[in-house]
Amino acid sequence: MRKFFTLLLCVVTLGLSGCGYNTFQSTDEQITASWSEVLNQYQRRSDLIPNLVSTVKGESNFEQETLVKVVEARAKATSIQATPELINNPEAFKKFQTAQGELSGALSRLLVVSENYPNIKSNQSFQELRAQLEGTENRITVARNRYIKAVQEYNVAVRSFPSNLTAMVLGYKTKANFSVENEKEISKPPVVNFEKAPSGASK
Repeated sequence: MRKFFTLLLCVVTLGLSGCGYNTFQSTDEQITASWSEVLNQYQRRSDLIPNLVSTVKGESNFEQETLVKVVEARAKATSIQATPELINNPEAFKKFQTAQGELSGALSRLLVVSENYPNIKSNQSFQELRAQLEGTENRITVARNRYIKAVQEYNVAVRSFPSNLTAMVLGYKTKANFSVENEKEISKPPVVNFEKAPSGASK
């Protein structure tokens, strides 16, 4: 009887392995880890913004609209509770990535406009913050790319035969991923632009 149960256990184990069970376990762990890193890097960027804004505000003639948009975009992004469960909610995930995208755009505009102000450009604190922000944008790109790959592998297993049967029995469902538009952006250099704005650009 003991040999029978041992044999049965081996058969079940091999069956689960062949039907994608191990793939679900490993990719789910990869998704959790990569998502945590995405959040860490977004948080790091968010933490840099108050000092960046304070430094730029020292320039009396600086575009107030640009500053306001950065502050508002940060507030919107941080208002979304980025819990681990968010990746299982497509609608909430879409709102999260949209808010982060708006913040990226606002920051890019701020840095481009700052090139029109010599006092800001020569400010050592601003230069250091700008370098930290550039490094963070690079890390965000890497973290998001890892997340995308992990989710793609997981979702393929959920949809493919025979692993889809395992997914159905165990309740595994596809997870939200960055949109195709965002995936294209990831293949490009970071959005942050540190080049001097073209002459004649509005202040």
